[in-house]
Amino acid sequence: MNQGKYLGVLLAAGLLLLSLFSGLYIYKTGFLEGKEAINTAQSMNGTNNIQNNIDNNGADSAQNNVENTIDNQGGEEVQNNITNNITNNVKVTVEGDGDVVNSVTNSITNGVMNGTGNGNDSGNGNENGNGNENGNGNGNGNGSGGDNGNDNGDGESGLAWGIDTASATNEEFNMCVRDNFGDPEVVGRYLGDKEGVSAGLTQEEADLIKSNNDEILLIHNRFSDATGFENGVQEGEEAISLARELGAPEGTAIFADIEPTYPVNSDFIRGWYDALSSSAYVPGIYGIFSSERELSASYNQAVSQNSNIQEDTYLWTAAPNVGITTEANAPEYQPAAPEGALVIGWQYGLDAQECNIDTNLFDNQYTDVLW
Repeated sequence: MNQGKYLGVLLAAGLLLLSLFSGLYIYKTGFLEGKEAINTAQSMNGTNNIQNNIDNNGADSAQNNVENTIDNQGGEEVQNNITNNITNNVKVTVEGDGDVVNSVTNSITNGVMNGTGNGNDSGNGNENGNGNENGNGNGNGNGSGGDNGNDNGDGESGLAWGIDTASATNEEFNMCVRDNFGDPEVVGRYLGDKEGVSAGLTQEEADLIKSNNDEILLIHNRFSDATGFENGVQEGEEAISLARELGAPEGTAIFADIEPTYPVNSDFIRGWYDALSSSAYVPGIYGIFSSERELSASYNQAVSQNSNIQEDTYLWTAAPNVGITTEANAPEYQPAAPEGALVIGWQYGLDAQECNIDTNLFDNQYTDVLW
């Protein structure tokens, strides 16, 4: 009988210990449910804006197992703007010899085709109640252009897609460009009106372009004869005056528009250079700078007479002409220009049908001279 009583006491004690252990386990272990986001965008020739925000807040004094999955599938031939933000706030309180382990897994898949910019940000913060704070932050940024292999639109390196137009731009015009071609980072516009040819840039228009975070490329085209030193100086001074009236900042390049039908010689280029380089602005020249053109020969001759022209004058070339494209399908950057020239951009496509624009690629290492 005494032996049976002893066994009963041991059994009761064992059950008590098991209950305490189970309670402690329940207290120390918690499961924070992960989240899953799957977005599929299949629109064609448009813009997909996908944003995923996941915020996980773990329980105190608990083992938090978190698994988040995001799967974004963008459409083809479309600008896909994808932003993924994941924040895992896991708070841990450590008392005595206690030990809590948090397991966090974030899985992000962006499946996109052409003209895509992806931004992924994930931040994981662990705060321990014993006075030590540990913060781990991971940031991933991925950018890809279309089939041209160019890194477009990062603002510091690579290429920027842009347009130029003889039309006044407004919200309706901008919508036409975005809906049919893309979102330009550079907009080329003319200084002053040229009757029957181009509308001059206004202050209101400049403000609108800048409000879209776009750069303005200033073009001077109020002439049709690109010969003679004094003529070059005179056109340069007129361009300077028009830019100053608009409030274009110092250091902005102004491009003389030398069309293929204009007579041109080195004297005009030297006169234009002298006027601009002695002002608050920077000399630039636009034209077809293929090797067989008189413009290239005149430029090379001007450089042989004054080497500073090559070092300080920005060229915006219209050669070769490969045709209008969307931003996503812009060609590989291959502008034609005289050897050693400072080439800022390439007007690769002329006269779009949907909107009155030409399409361009610009070298971002030089775009600090744009407005």
